[in-house]
Amino acid sequence: MTLPDFAALTRHTRTWGKALGFDAVGVTDTDPGAHEARLNAWLAAGRHGEMDYMARHGARRSRPEELIPGTCRVITTRMNYLPGGDDAERILASDRKAFVSRYALGRDYHKVIRSRLVKLWQHIETWLVEQGQTNYSGRVFTDSAPVLEKALAEKSGLGWIGKNTLLLSRDAGSWFFLGEIYTDVPLVKDDIQSGNHCGTCRACIDICPTDAIVAPYELDARKCISYLTIEHRGTIPVEYRSAMGNRIFGCDDCQMVCPWNKYAKFTSEPDFSPRHQLDQSDLLDLFAWSKADFLKRTEGSAIRRTGYNGWLRNIAIALGNGTPDPEVIHKLNERKASVTDMVAEHINWAIENLSSQDNVKK
Repeated sequence: MTLPDFAALTRHTRTWGKALGFDAVGVTDTDPGAHEARLNAWLAAGRHGEMDYMARHGARRSRPEELIPGTCRVITTRMNYLPGGDDAERILASDRKAFVSRYALGRDYHKVIRSRLVKLWQHIETWLVEQGQTNYSGRVFTDSAPVLEKALAEKSGLGWIGKNTLLLSRDAGSWFFLGEIYTDVPLVKDDIQSGNHCGTCRACIDICPTDAIVAPYELDARKCISYLTIEHRGTIPVEYRSAMGNRIFGCDDCQMVCPWNKYAKFTSEPDFSPRHQLDQSDLLDLFAWSKADFLKRTEGSAIRRTGYNGWLRNIAIALGNGTPDPEVIHKLNERKASVTDMVAEHINWAIENLSSQDNVKK
């Protein structure tokens, strides 16, 4: 039997990917290179915090063929998500507005990327069937399984892992999502090597509010505001609360100062447009949400991950970092009777913080 023209299929895959809204498509093999050792060292140092799932799957995270037997190629994709007209700097400078990481303003990216990856695989599968090939398979991922997606994207030429540990691209910055298809189809690998273009720049290291980037290319998640406001379920250490400012879900500081993001492209994907005015909401308005409000307004949103108690906890800290205001203190006190002990502890901190500031001004 004559084998299909896999070089042609690789070219078609890029074309189909672009038509589906992906801004870049690459292909690589399954060898993790030095990234496996780096992951193991990071886990051994405990820098993953409470994210036990990072260690749960052993070598399957760094070895695709162990996660999905038979995998020999990984199709990597990139999709921009930064909304046009973004006013992040103004929001961060306000002590009455809530800052939500730009990636979480619209529809949950897992749903958007996954559906496009499924369609991309369907194109590939249809082409193979037309060639009389029915014994190939593929499985899609987008931050939803033990996958070293940044390492795979780097190896396939979509960018390089920068000092802030995010994937950076010379022509797209870092405001994008990644997705992958594991497959046993022997597509043609990319030989493109993006290289590392961080140079001597340390803007991301210097700007990090909690010094979570402990060294170039090394992140301690336990200090990271994104981890603390999203993945961490309990009490946020007091030493990080003031540095959180008004960031109630995630943190984009290291991306906002990255020089390569001057080349970032605004998204053309409607699903990534801000919902419920979360790009400019008042903290007090969000603090007033009931659990039913939270569940309704975060339906189909990545914000659901923090949970309602985490949402109130984060907003309480943000309010406590603002300017002393009798209305804010009243709303904080009013909330204490209807929240968990964990949330109440953060509300008490906020009230004390605001009261101490007010006394100093007097």
